[in-house]
Amino acid sequence: MTENRQVMIASLPTGHLKPDDFDVRRGPVPVCGDGEVLCRTLALTIGAGQRAGLQGSASYAAAPVVGIVMVGTGVARVEVSNSPEFQEGDMVVAPTGWQEFSVHKPKVLRKVDSGIDPAVHLGIHGTNGLTAYFGLLDIGRPKKGETVVVSAAAGSVGHMVGQIARQQQCRVVGVAGSNEKCRLLVDELGFDAAVNYKSSDFRDAFKAATPDRTDVYFDNTGGDILESALFRMNAHGRIVCCGAVSLYDSGKPAFGPRGVPGLLVNNRVKMEGFLVFDYADRYEEARQAMTGWVERGELKPRVSEFHGLDEAPKAFVELLAGRTIGTTIVRLT
Repeated sequence: MTENRQVMIASLPTGHLKPDDFDVRRGPVPVCGDGEVLCRTLALTIGAGQRAGLQGSASYAAAPVVGIVMVGTGVARVEVSNSPEFQEGDMVVAPTGWQEFSVHKPKVLRKVDSGIDPAVHLGIHGTNGLTAYFGLLDIGRPKKGETVVVSAAAGSVGHMVGQIARQQQCRVVGVAGSNEKCRLLVDELGFDAAVNYKSSDFRDAFKAATPDRTDVYFDNTGGDILESALFRMNAHGRIVCCGAVSLYDSGKPAFGPRGVPGLLVNNRVKMEGFLVFDYADRYEEARQAMTGWVERGELKPRVSEFHGLDEAPKAFVELLAGRTIGTTIVRLT
């Protein structure tokens, strides 16, 4: 443990994110102080919301600056502990950032089962799974027989939202960016229908896929897809505002969708945003429920894997370009 490899923010992107917006550097392994814990990163998760942080549009993130380690959550192994709460060899989830070694106060670490794949801790048990669970069930409140539409449906959150909606006995329609993703949603993940938003006949196909219109729309994209969904909402429908990935990776974010507030008023539609951190005291409830669904085959988490810290910038670019499926993971070991 003589060297710490880190991915630094080299420049703040003004348009599409590029790998050279980051720089891989080498430095000393940080020193573990009194009461602190030194961790070695085993795997990182990368999400579209991190692009909002670089853009400065995520209120829960620090102001973006260059010359610092890219922020992120990882699964890590405790290498040195000066805290009675952790021992060498413990596996933890931590705000590791994109680096091999990091030092933390015990309060920011969550001890996890070392016998479980890190992808599980970063997927269904991590922010992605928790967001899908609470966003759909607490904000969307789907009822048996209702139609649930999910955008970015093959993404880290969306692919789980759709499966949870099926578990609630709803009709589920996914919106994704390729015919391949649409086939996966229907053939492998149990969606009732899926529509490619890049197709020339998207609006007609979307209408055909929602013959009874939409009761719950889980929005991960904003933009034109949100606008299309607004025009297909049933009276007293619910729109869950989770993210706006269509606006993140651009220097010129699009204007808001037409139909607000008119369609909301006329159809008495509820449109609500949320942050998963608001549900921190209920995380264990969600993890237990989703573990049960996985064991019963009702939830099939998907992962796109990259290997090596050097691959983290590429993984981020691939995710934003829509070329990954499920949770994006970078394994360091």
